[in-house]
Amino acid sequence: MIADPPFDRPRGRPLVATLLGLVALLATAAAPALAQSGTPITASIETRDLRVGFTPGPYEDAFKAGAAPVLGAQGYRIAYAHFSTGLEVNKAVAFDEIDANVMQHSVYLKAYNERNGTDLVGIVQVPTPPMGLYSRKHRTLSAVRPGATVAVPNDPVNLERALKILRDAGWIGLKANANPVDVTELDVTANPSGIRIVPLEAAQAPRALDDVDFAAIQGNFAIFSGLKLTEALALETMTAPYINVVAVRRVHAETPWAKAIVAAYRSDAFQAAIRADRFYDGFTLPDYFR
Repeated sequence: MIADPPFDRPRGRPLVATLLGLVALLATAAAPALAQSGTPITASIETRDLRVGFTPGPYEDAFKAGAAPVLGAQGYRIAYAHFSTGLEVNKAVAFDEIDANVMQHSVYLKAYNERNGTDLVGIVQVPTPPMGLYSRKHRTLSAVRPGATVAVPNDPVNLERALKILRDAGWIGLKANANPVDVTELDVTANPSGIRIVPLEAAQAPRALDDVDFAAIQGNFAIFSGLKLTEALALETMTAPYINVVAVRRVHAETPWAKAIVAAYRSDAFQAAIRADRFYDGFTLPDYFR
């Protein structure tokens, strides 16, 4: 994990070393009120620090463009943490190393909770690029031939999304499965195109484009690697459960800072920032966008 600034303290410890100047300036005015209420001096300061984690993709840029200015105007200080995988960033939220993350859809979040015994929840949806089918060797879907290699994500939740793209392209038949976390290659019921499905770790898919005929790539990894949504030979039809969310621990979902994050994303300022940038053309937008 690379974090700026570094997180070298557990949540809730006093920030004495870094806040002596502030305490000195406010001591005279604050002391009577604190003495009367008994509230620790770090309580109000802690709610002003927001630690938000991201994996590679467009979500940090969107947050900085539209949500962070709104939060900053309210006095929140944002610290950005960077992770390589969703497992790492979810663990960081679960252990209160960071407050929130922006990188996953609700289906993935539910599967993570079930497998790890955690209780993370989505508090607001965010603009999300759809998964797409890309190729550096072929220009059309009709170029598929028997034996063609197709890279797909190796985690069940996103494997289902990829297989649905292949199904909609007419390349495979797919058994209906009500639970995405149970989907495997065995759910492919027909393969009239004769393709060879190659499961890969999702973040590796863009790098595999030179080695496979086609690759189903999640939108965040596609954009991070320099691919454009308009370059995809096919894009998934994204439904609400697959639109990404801001995730926090359930116990924090109703805190003032969590509500402030929700309000920042739903603000006119955030929506205007996203609509004004052509980079977000093709993204699936949450239903609060007007």
